[in-house]
Formats: sequence, C-alpha cells, structure tokens
Amino acid sequence: MLELPEVLTLSKQANDVLSGKTITQVFNATKPHKFTFYSGDPLEYGKLLVGKTILSSKGYGMFVDFYLSGNVIMNIGDGVSARYYNPGDKVPANYQLLLTFEDESFLVFTVAMYGFISAYPDGVIDNKYYTISRESISPLSDAYTEAEFEKLFASAKKTLTAKALLATEQRIPGVGNGVTQDILFNAGIHPKQKVLDLSDGQKGVLFKSLKDTLMAMTSGRGRDTQTDLYGNEGGYKTILSSRTWKNPCPRCGSVIVKEAYLGGSVYYCPECQKIRKI
Repeated sequence: MLELPEVLTLSKQANDVLSGKTITQVFNATKPHKFTFYSGDPLEYGKLLVGKTILSSKGYGMFVDFYLSGNVIMNIGDGVSARYYNPGDKVPANYQLLLTFEDESFLVFTVAMYGFISAYPDGVIDNKYYTISRESISPLSDAYTEAEFEKLFASAKKTLTAKALLATEQRIPGVGNGVTQDILFNAGIHPKQKVLDLSDGQKGVLFKSLKDTLMAMTSGRGRDTQTDLYGNEGGYKTILSSRTWKNPCPRCGSVIVKEAYLGGSVYYCPECQKIRKI
C-alpha cells in the first residue's frame, strides 16, 4: 500500500524520469478489477491524456499527483503500484492503466487489493481524503511538533487504541497499518494500547518514534515490502512485517504475535510492547 515513505519516493522518482515526457497512447485495463476506483469514465482517459506532457509530480499523504500540461492532473492513491518501463521492455499481461510516451517508454498502473486512479481535466480534485492530505502538516515536517501531535489525544475517545490513532481515519495522512508496525515497536507500545492510558513520557516516546521511523523509511527509499517506480524493493528493512514476524523479536528474542485487528494484521512483541493500564 502507498504510505508516506513510498509516496515521497515515487513522486521524486517520477520527477526525475517522467518530467517532460508526452503521452502518446492510453490503454485501459486488460483485466477489470472491481476494487479499482476511477474518477469519471476511464474509457475517456485517452481523450483527456493523449498529447499531454508530464510536468512534475508531488506526493501528499497516501496520494501521488502527476501534473500535466493543460491543467490536467493524474492522481493515484492507496493500493496502486506505478511502474516505469524502458523502451523495448516487455509489457505486463495485466494492468489497470498503461500510458506510452514519445520515446516508447511506458508507465503501468496496477492494483492488488484496492486503489484509486484518477484523471482530472480542470486541476480540481474532489476527494475528501486527498483534501485532508493536502491541507495537513506532514509528520516529517519541522512544523509537525509535539504540540501538534498532542491534538490527536485531546479529541480521542476512551476506547481509541494506538493503532487506531496512527492508522485510521487519516489522522496523520500517509501513516497507515504498514508503517505503524515499526513505529509502535520502536516506541515499545502495544497496538491495542488505549492511548488515554499512556503517560506523558510514553506520548513523547511515540512522537519521537513516529518522526524517526518515518524518516528512516523515507531515507531508505521506502520499505522492503513495497516497490518503487522501477520495481525495486525499498531499502528500509522492516522490523515487523509479513516478511519478518516469524522471526524472534530482535530486541528480546520472544515470539512475535500476529493478529487481525482493525481491518488488517498487527505484529507485536508481547514482552517489549506490554499494555499499560492506569
């Protein structure tokens, strides 16, 4: 899934390799995917995109924008994978959208579970979660301070847990279930910990872990469970993920627990991430 480290990596790579390329053809899905969501009719994307030049790209939260000539914006989000191919590369059999360029290179968008692929003719994106991402302060910004983070606790219900705080309702745009695993592990906080039971010291540790873990993931060009624009795995080695959870805890050697929780799997060490109760 696209989360902040992958969004920032993808948008930077797109700026480097796609800027200045003009779209020559648009090919629609070879295999329809009922959980791929488009803005408008994707069969009309060809009329909108052919002849347009990609000017730049920028990432916000869980969304990546591609700014095109003629005030057109393409936008992808959540579970969309974008892959750039050089001229002469083999075209994959299945995709949800494919763009070709004048130099015969091409860009392929695929969706695994669900995702959003949108094209907007007038530069206006009508999506609630996108608006939240655009208007929120990035947790990687110096402007995202501990006081800003504390606002999340001020409005928290008694039942709100650490995973829910970080990974649901886009409270922190770009932070989802994937990056939350290592953020909570590094902070020593259980995913089901009630956040209103955290001490001020633990809140401070969680804030620091949020910033430091996201920075490490972004500096590493994304997580090793995800791929970049060239199909390469990210350089950040996940501590807790689908790849590592069968390994012993790297801190204490205990058996890592995997559970389904709030619409996804959580991984945690029962010794290093104990639930605190007041």
